[in-house]
Amino acid sequence: MNSFLSLFFRDGTQICPSDFKAYIPVDNPTIFEVGCNDGSHTLEFLKTFPQCSLYCFEPDTRAASRFISKVKSSRVSFFPFAIGSVDGTTRFFSSGGNPFDTPHPDFPEDWDLSGSIHPPSRHLEEMPRITFAAKQDVQIRRLDSVTRDLGLDKIDLIWADVQGAEADLICGARQTLKTTRYFFTEFSDRELYSGQINLRQMRALLPDFKLVKKLRHDVLFRNRNLP
Repeated sequence: MNSFLSLFFRDGTQICPSDFKAYIPVDNPTIFEVGCNDGSHTLEFLKTFPQCSLYCFEPDTRAASRFISKVKSSRVSFFPFAIGSVDGTTRFFSSGGNPFDTPHPDFPEDWDLSGSIHPPSRHLEEMPRITFAAKQDVQIRRLDSVTRDLGLDKIDLIWADVQGAEADLICGARQTLKTTRYFFTEFSDRELYSGQINLRQMRALLPDFKLVKKLRHDVLFRNRNLP
């Protein structure tokens, strides 16, 4: 689910994986990429941090298939499920259509960058070329359950692109966030997906995190309690 907006804004209004070299001082960080789509950002992280450990999550089967064919690294662990506030199954609203004037070679099956566990709301009127006709049940897990099962007690960065499910991720990662140094996510002050929180509400859910960088559609937080 890499950002739809990232395809259009490459003018310094976004944070890229390579930018985290200035924030993370170690060569072997532990990074969670939630909503990794086809692995484009994953490859950037591997190039920036060749010794990193990457844990990547993507529930859309179309994007997951491209990820598996593109990313070949023993440093990457891939999980084909959604991240949220519960463990079990949930409805996933797959995106489709084509926001461009002509067919896009990167999306031979259909547009898969905007799918979410939340149904679209204003997204339909603001980006009418993107459709949400297909729905499927997918596995969903809390990050707290994932980190417990993996035995991880420290994360340098959570990079989240969850299309309106930011509150679900945060509420399912209360323990994980206590040992996470940086949390990066998209945000929108318009309710593009039903139940999507705005930046003010997001900050209220993250009292132990300081806002360190706010761009047009992205925001970076740092844990106040970690060095």
